[in-house]
Amino acid sequence: MIDMSRADWRKSSRSGNTGQCVELALNLPGVSAVRDSKAPEQGALVFTKAQLHAFLTNIKAGNLDR
Repeated sequence: MIDMSRADWRKSSRSGNTGQCVELALNLPGVSAVRDSKAPEQGALVFTKAQLHAFLTNIKAGNLDR
């Protein structure tokens, strides 16, 4: 089980005040976490640093566009 109590949650500086954002915690040892900013009590998805990097790289490259 990963201790999320020290997670430093951050939203994108491009996020508006609509409440429809995701938050990232990048300060956890060996993993990164993602959660819904409007429902943080529902938990987070946890990825290895490599998995999150690959996912974000694919998004930026448009590889996941329909």
